Amino acid sequence: MASILDLVTFPSANTRVALQPPPTVAPAVSTISARRSLPECAGLKIQSSSKRSFASLNSRNSRVFRQGGGIVCEASETALDVPTVTDATWQSLVLKSVGPVLVEFWASWCGPCRMIHPLIAELSKQYAGKLKCFKLNTDDSPSIATQYGIRSIPTIMIFVNGEKKDAVIGAVPKSTLTASIEKYL
Repeated sequence: MASILDLVTFPSANTRVALQPPPTVAPAVSTISARRSLPECAGLKIQSSSKRSFASLNSRNSRVFRQGGGIVCEASETALDVPTVTDATWQSLVLKSVGPVLVEFWASWCGPCRMIHPLIAELSKQYAGKLKCFKLNTDDSPSIATQYGIRSIPTIMIFVNGEKKDAVIGAVPKSTLTASIEKYL
């Protein structure tokens, strides 16, 4: 490929600079048949251009498409909703609860928190009847976050009969959370 210096013509005193456009590079092969050979993943779908629909990027079930089709993330549609706990419901849902309760401390602006949401939803489904799972937005309920010394999010705390037993900080693998949960079942 030619360097930028090969494409520049140096002028004499009375001529203009002429820049030639760089040569075009053939795009990588991306046909529908090549896309169909991609493995299927939970929450990801391959969308062809004939079935495109657009939604607001701010809507809860938004889908983002590239022109000509592409891979679509539908994680918000595949993840279960974990109930929210607030200052008003903290006492009744967490502290007075019989048995283990998992609480995810998170914020809407936190990228790792958004990564771990589907994992908490999976655990909620996996341990249904054995473990109650909730999420607490630290921006909406800062007093509870302060009371428990939350300095980094996501933080996942496990309470048993209203008493804090364990805390896991950061976006950790499912196996780490499962090991913490299993200790208190």
